[in-house]
Amino acid sequence: MNNSNEVVLLYNFDVEKLNKIKFVLIRMGIKIKMITKEYYLQSIGYLVGIKGFEKSDEIYIEEGFQEEMLVMKGFSSSRIDELLKLLKKNGVQRIPLKAIITEYNQSWNSIELYKELKEEHEQMTGNS
Repeated sequence: MNNSNEVVLLYNFDVEKLNKIKFVLIRMGIKIKMITKEYYLQSIGYLVGIKGFEKSDEIYIEEGFQEEMLVMKGFSSSRIDELLKLLKKNGVQRIPLKAIITEYNQSWNSIELYKELKEEHEQMTGNS
């Protein structure tokens, strides 16, 4: 089932892993957006095309973050399960930083979301 509302933002994947992820997303009919660091100050809502979120004139020029991050919009829980199962089946190694866009985080920028996910991941795994 293709839900045209589904979008995935992808950050910092190497070419091999990225190709495997794209293969799965394209087969599932999910829109893919590659996010480079110049866009890190844009709101997540803008990046996924939510009405009411405007483009910022700010361009991120700092170092940014190197970790892989996958951000999903418009997914039902069954579609998330399907995506994760297909990624695993297609040999995509675990992606520790994953998020679903919510009303709470859609106004954040990529740096803010990254910091929150990293903190949550460290709390859950005990790694810092």
